[in-house]
Amino acid sequence: MKEEQERLYQAKHRFATISAQKVRLFANLVRGKSADEAMGILQCYPNRGARMLEKVLKSAMHNAKDRRDPDPQSLAIVDVRVDSGPMFKRWKSKSRGQSTIIKKRMSHITVVLG
Repeated sequence: MKEEQERLYQAKHRFATISAQKVRLFANLVRGKSADEAMGILQCYPNRGARMLEKVLKSAMHNAKDRRDPDPQSLAIVDVRVDSGPMFKRWKSKSRGQSTIIKKRMSHITVVLG
C-alpha cells in the first residue's frame, strides 16, 4: 500500500531585481507560520522586499487552489528560501581618473507550502 504523501505547493520568483539580504529579513519573519498569518504579517510592512515575498506567497496559495486543495489558507509555510542570483556590473567614474564597480544584485525567492 502506498503511503499518502503530503502535498507540497511551491512558487518561485527568479531574477528578482532586489538584493537577497533585503528579502531575507521578511523570510525569517514568516518561516514556519500559516499562509494566512504570513500574509497578514507581510501586509503590515511597507518595504519592497515584503511586497515581493507577498506576491510569491500569494502565487503558491493560488497553485494550491488550482490543484484542488480544500483550504489553501490553512497551509503552513514549509520552506522559504532567498538565494542570491547574478549581478549586473556597471562602472562609475570617481575622482582622479579612477573608477569603481556598481553591483546591481538579483535574487531567487522560493516559497513552499504544505
